[in-house]
Amino acid sequence: MEPEIVDLAKCLNKMGAKIEGAGTNIIKITGVQRLKDISYTVMEDRIEAGTLLCAGAITGGSICLNYKTPEHITPLINKLEEAGCKINIENKKIYMQAPKKLKAVDIKTMPYPGFPTDMQSILASTLTIAKGTSVIIENIFENRYRYVPELKKMGAKITIEGKTAVIKGVRKLSGAKVKSTDLRGGACLVLAGLAAKGITTVTNIEYILRGYENIDKKLNKLGAKIILKEGED
Repeated sequence: MEPEIVDLAKCLNKMGAKIEGAGTNIIKITGVQRLKDISYTVMEDRIEAGTLLCAGAITGGSICLNYKTPEHITPLINKLEEAGCKINIENKKIYMQAPKKLKAVDIKTMPYPGFPTDMQSILASTLTIAKGTSVIIENIFENRYRYVPELKKMGAKITIEGKTAVIKGVRKLSGAKVKSTDLRGGACLVLAGLAAKGITTVTNIEYILRGYENIDKKLNKLGAKIILKEGED
C-alpha cells in the first residue's frame, strides 16, 4: 500500500501493463505481450525528505523543504510536532522550525500509512538528545536496532528488549568513530554526528550512499560540515 508501489504501477501501466489495485492490499496483474518505451518522472523520496527534516530537528535548526506530497510523511510530521517542532506546509513546501530542546515521543512502526520502519532509526537518533524518555516499538522488521551500539559510542542512552527500545535523552552527544550497519542505521549516525560535539567519523558509508544521493552536499547546503571520503575505512 506504500506510495512507491502506486508510483511503480502508474509507470508500468503507462508502459502498457495491466495492473489494478495499487495502493490497496490486493494487486491484480494481467500479463501483456510487451511493454513500450516511455518517459516517466519518479516520485519524490519520502524517507529522504523525512531524514532532512530530522536533520533540522536534531540540530535545533530551521529548514524549508521542497516537497509536493507531504501527506506521504504525515506520521513523521505529527511526531516532529509532538516533539516541539513548528511545521507549516504551503505551496508544495514544508517549513520547519525546531526548538532548542526536543521533547520525548513514543513511536510504533506500522505498515503504510502508519509510521514507516525506514524512519525508525532516523527519529531514534533525533530523540537521543530530547528531554525525557522515548519508547520505540518496532513491529515490521527484526534486527532494526543494530545501530544502537554505535549510537551508544557517542553517548546515547538506549536499552533494547525484544521489539522495544527505550531512549533516555542526554544533554549532548560526543563525536566518535562509528560504523554503518545498514542504510537507515548509517543515516541515523550521520544525523547524530551533526548534533555531536567534536568530529564523528562514519565508516561503511556504501550503505548510506546506496539510498541517499549527494546526502553530504544536501546537508552541507543546510550548514553541515561533512567531508565525504569514498573507498577509505
